[in-house]
This record gives sequence, C-alpha cells and structure tokens, in this order.
Amino acid sequence: MKTIIVLAVHGSPPADFPCHELAEFFRLHSQHDERHGGTLKPHEERYHLLDKKMREWPRNAQNDPFYAASQELAAHISEVSGQEVIVGYNEFCSPGLEEALQSAAENGANKIIVATPMMTRGGEHAEKDIPAKISGFGRLYPQVEIVYAWPFDTTRVARFLCEHISRFV
Repeated sequence: MKTIIVLAVHGSPPADFPCHELAEFFRLHSQHDERHGGTLKPHEERYHLLDKKMREWPRNAQNDPFYAASQELAAHISEVSGQEVIVGYNEFCSPGLEEALQSAAENGANKIIVATPMMTRGGEHAEKDIPAKISGFGRLYPQVEIVYAWPFDTTRVARFLCEHISRFV
C-alpha cells in the first residue's frame, strides 16, 4: 500500500504580483465570498482569470516566504515520516488542494493522509474548506482511502507550544 501525505496550507499572494490586479482580485474575491460562489456573471470570468494568474505566478523565497516555508515544512515532514509529501494550497497559489489530492492519486497512492499546520478549531479552512475538498475528491476517487488528520488534540498542541515557549523563558 502506497501512502502519500498532502500538506494543506493556506497560501499567500506573491509580493511582486501587480498591485492593481491584486486590489481588483480582492474586490472581486469579496463579492464572490459574499454571494457564496454567486459572483455576478460579468465579473466571474475576470475573477477566475486573476485567480489563475496569481496561482500560477512564479514563487521563490523573496516574493513568497510563506510558499518557501511550506515547501521547507513538507520536506522535513517527508524526511521524518519517510513518506512522499505534496503541498496543496487553499488560496492564492498552485497547486490547489484538489490538484494535490489528484496528483497523489495519480502517483499511485492507495491512502492519502491530509494534514494541516492549522492547529486550532474555529478556522474556516480547517473546519469547512478542507473537509469539503476532501469529500469532493473522495467521490471522484472512491478506491483511494483518505484520512484527514485533524482536529489536533488541544492538550498535545498546548504541550508543543509550552515546549517551544520554554526556549524563550
């Protein structure tokens, strides 16, 4: 059985994305969110065009430190776990989570474990968006076992943070 880990992270716009297009994207994005996918037709095409352009924008440590940190985290998880890790972004960057899940399946995964560094409950992405994307993927790939390694145990998170904090006391 081949297991692949998909690391679901938020994503961030690149610092060198054209400012006027970024502003336009966020204006259209807020309209899109307010209507829960019901963006006005004339704006829908432009919104998706800007989303695609932003997601495909070349990334590096200078223009997107979050991207670089996510890739670094994935490499460490792979090294520690001995499993292949694919990063999937919720927003602003490619590959999207759906693309990462599909890539894992196409790379022969019989089991996909989705993990996220979003450790606290109450966040829209960890509680709603990621499970919805996993569910949609599961309907397309019923032969692949998929596990969402979330929520985190609050006591373990507190211990982890206390251990980290102790380095600064």
